[in-house]
Amino acid sequence: MRLTVAQAVVRFLAVQWTERDGARQRTVAGCFGIFGHGNVAGIGQALLQEQRARTAGRPGADLPYHLARNEQAMVHAAAGYARMRNRLSTFACTASIGPGSTNMLTGAALAAVNRLPVLLLPSDVFATRVAAPVLQELEDPRGYDVSVNDAFRPVSRFFDRVWRPEQLPSALLGAMRVLTDPAETGPVTLCLPQDVQAEAYDFPDELFAARVWHVARPLPDPAAVARAARVVRGAQRPLIIAGGGVRYAQAGGELEQFAAETGIPVADTHAGKGTLRWDHPCAVGGVGATGTPVANRLAREADVIIGVGTRYSDFTTASRTAFAHPGVRFVNINVAAFDAAKQSAYPIVADAQAGLSELLSALSGTRFPDRHRADVAAWQRRVDAAYAGRDSRSPRPAGSHAAGKPSQAEVIGAVNEACGDRDVVVQAAGSMPGDLQLLWRATDPAQYQVEYGYSCMGFEVAGALGVKMADPSREVYALVGDGSYLMMAQEIVTAVAEGVKLIVVLVQNHGFASIGALSESLGSQRFGTSYRYRDAVTGDYTGGLLPVDLAANAESLGAAVIRCRTTAEVTEGLKRARAADRLTVVHIETDPRGAVPDSESWWDVPVAEVSDLDSTRAARAAYESAKRGQRPHL
Repeated sequence: MRLTVAQAVVRFLAVQWTERDGARQRTVAGCFGIFGHGNVAGIGQALLQEQRARTAGRPGADLPYHLARNEQAMVHAAAGYARMRNRLSTFACTASIGPGSTNMLTGAALAAVNRLPVLLLPSDVFATRVAAPVLQELEDPRGYDVSVNDAFRPVSRFFDRVWRPEQLPSALLGAMRVLTDPAETGPVTLCLPQDVQAEAYDFPDELFAARVWHVARPLPDPAAVARAARVVRGAQRPLIIAGGGVRYAQAGGELEQFAAETGIPVADTHAGKGTLRWDHPCAVGGVGATGTPVANRLAREADVIIGVGTRYSDFTTASRTAFAHPGVRFVNINVAAFDAAKQSAYPIVADAQAGLSELLSALSGTRFPDRHRADVAAWQRRVDAAYAGRDSRSPRPAGSHAAGKPSQAEVIGAVNEACGDRDVVVQAAGSMPGDLQLLWRATDPAQYQVEYGYSCMGFEVAGALGVKMADPSREVYALVGDGSYLMMAQEIVTAVAEGVKLIVVLVQNHGFASIGALSESLGSQRFGTSYRYRDAVTGDYTGGLLPVDLAANAESLGAAVIRCRTTAEVTEGLKRARAADRLTVVHIETDPRGAVPDSESWWDVPVAEVSDLDSTRAARAAYESAKRGQRPHL
């Protein structure tokens, strides 16, 4: 079949399918894109041609195109879609040469850190080099085959550059292999030189035959299960940590059965939150730097940790201070051998469903006594108090600009109360992820879509767009602070254009609340974290508040806006937004110093070793004291 390379890419992607447990779905559900001179006559032309064919009733490749407004954001939307689809389906993202393509790098890094499949199609320089150097081409004196797209290599699980049409089939098949591999999945980058995109070639017809990629559930080695079972049976105070692997394997039922039969309490990571309902008798909440005091106490006392589908990030391990028992041992169930071996664990390399089932069978009759329920009940009373604005680490300073404004915890409580069991909350950066892991009461494995692997500011609206496109039957709430909103809110326009309804809860606290609090705790006095005028004497941003109206900005992007002043008005605004049929922004100003209950944990952020500032010296002393609690777990 004689097609251009771009036409062949579109035709191939449209007939790829993923199957697991008998359920089949599109591997690549569509294509986000922004066109420029690098791809407008290549991928752009191919998408147009196929769309026109379908419109005219002729056979045409079914790869829906969606116009994005920011290249980084469209990768975030693809990642949100992939999260919601348990990594079984994703979007392709096409961008023009140069800045259009490199704008996707941050999105690629987010997907890489979170092990999420996204397909990136950055345009590249002329393969023929006849016009070199072309507009936006990097001239590297070390070699003519280097372009800015080589920056994608370290953030891609598979990278290839298609210099010739003959190379396309192997590149496409390699891309699909990685996108559908449960252990190796992540960003896939296929660089497409702009002249090659438009070049025709006689491709074999079999390349465009429908292909099903079967996603396996790797079974555990019986000897590994037996070793792990011996460790767990010998425990006195075991604790389960449920990570994202439980969600992506759809192993919530197996986790619930494992906990119910063994009595072992279950803590969760950001990626694993919701895999066990918050009100399950064994659920103890998040663990680590932003976890609950209950889970962190159990982690400190645990002699065996059973990690299921977790990669043990520094927030989960409280920078390696969470697991304080002198003889603590680890049993890890993970589809990726790389993660299963962490913490010098007894590894079970397997799908979470299969691993949990086999380990439970090996533990038949083993049950541990309850040691957490009274503490969990007391903790839930504190959550109620925080949601009502009655529980915080420290009193709010009198006379501040935020006096009388609700805390962020109160707003989160209003959203949590408004959410139905199947509704979804999307968040990524600032102080909200910590507050959410600490306080949110998740009722469904898909409800809590908080990206905290890369914690990328600007993910919220774009990620929520992808989540909603993945499952339009659910209400999707994007919680976004003013810092993230100002970095990337453009996909409000995309959602409006596509008729995608989102509920965006825009929390304005006139600065970077999370980093402001962190700065203060490190002795840096919230320097450079407020959205204020610069003080003419000190040079710092300590003047009056800036006259920024983010609600008006959201309105200008096409959103319906509900302005709120109190938590009660937020509650009413959320009801109106839920009843609306279009994207609605619920705007509220909050007190940035309204803290939440202490997690009784720690996060390693180095403090200046020497300083003229008393505040920094005091913070350094506290840092050195906490640092002594770190353990290598080699």
